[in-house]
Amino acid sequence: MHINNILVRKIVLTLLLLTIARLGIFIPIPGIDHDAFYNGVGKNALISFLNIFSGGGFSTIGIFALGIVPYINSSLIIQLLTKTIPALENLQKEEGEKGRQKITQITRYLALAWAVIQSIGICILIKPYVFYWNTTFIIDVIISLSAGSMIVMWFSEIITEKGIGNGASLLIFQNIISGIPQNIKNSIPSGNTVIAKQMVILLPLFVAMLVITILVQEGIRKINIISARQLIKQYNLDPQSYLPLKLNQGGVMPIVFASASMALPSYLKSVVSNDTFQRIIDLCISNTIIYIMFYGMLIMFFSYFYSSLVLNTEDLSNNLKKMGASIPNVRPGEDTSKYLKNIINRLTFLGSLFLLLVALVPSVIAEVTNINSFRGFGATSLLILVGVAIDTAKQIQTYIISEQYESLMK
Repeated sequence: MHINNILVRKIVLTLLLLTIARLGIFIPIPGIDHDAFYNGVGKNALISFLNIFSGGGFSTIGIFALGIVPYINSSLIIQLLTKTIPALENLQKEEGEKGRQKITQITRYLALAWAVIQSIGICILIKPYVFYWNTTFIIDVIISLSAGSMIVMWFSEIITEKGIGNGASLLIFQNIISGIPQNIKNSIPSGNTVIAKQMVILLPLFVAMLVITILVQEGIRKINIISARQLIKQYNLDPQSYLPLKLNQGGVMPIVFASASMALPSYLKSVVSNDTFQRIIDLCISNTIIYIMFYGMLIMFFSYFYSSLVLNTEDLSNNLKKMGASIPNVRPGEDTSKYLKNIINRLTFLGSLFLLLVALVPSVIAEVTNINSFRGFGATSLLILVGVAIDTAKQIQTYIISEQYESLMK
């Protein structure tokens, strides 16, 4: 009963903060012709992509329009810098909890700076739709959007520490879920017969995509390891002793970066007036084969790039050596590092092909069946929803098990 009460309080706190964060998106910043802006940016590919993570906030320009995006961006930048700047790497690896707290604080400051930069970009974007454009208005917008982003970041940290966990992921999850009903409403024409026919086609396809996504997201390659103690016992392998390597190491991040990169040409086309440049952009966007080739190469590049950030084979090899463990038939040290690198490269290649397949399925379905409901609900959304749902379920399960263990010890 005690466990259930604590868990219920955590869930209630999480839902309350998620609700407040969602409502803040619809509190408009004054001084803007919101209807004209919404209609003006409705077909902007970059705004549409950013709306996935802000729940439509970039179209409404509410006080929480930036949402958790600046914090996510700053976290990714810090991850990159940690691998390249020795001082940050030392903070993370050598100074324990205190070092991680310092990195978290640096991430917050960077998130504030990033929020200010994005707020300035939004000011430039909304200039044609502002009633009275002046310095006071610019300062008001920058302060409002930056403060709103910091509040959302604070909500995410409270959810992570005192709620059910995964605060930033749950905020993005909520924003994606909130856009699904409107997308279905806009894409499915009126008429009960038409809706029934489309649902018959869509539901099995959606379930199939969901099952495949879950299997691949949870898919791992088990690398057997053997300890010195097992060697003494005549080389008997323990089936529980293995190194799990995920099929999709980068998770959703490669497809997020690739989708963002593919959204940029459409935005640049609307900004740059050069005829030659626009013809090149049209060729890349309108030609399906060229588009798929570029998209596939970007997904593969970011998959390998992010995999190299998440897993360092030299560190894995050194950690196995310190624990007195090794991979059967592979020498410890450099050979182990090379062996693991080859396996990770193969897994990353297969994972990137899966991401490309899932990314193209909605468009293929739309072309073949003439049903556009899936087109707006792309691979990025599906992967994020599946990943966050699995992580949250595991978080709750881990909490229940740990509380039961503590109660038994008492």
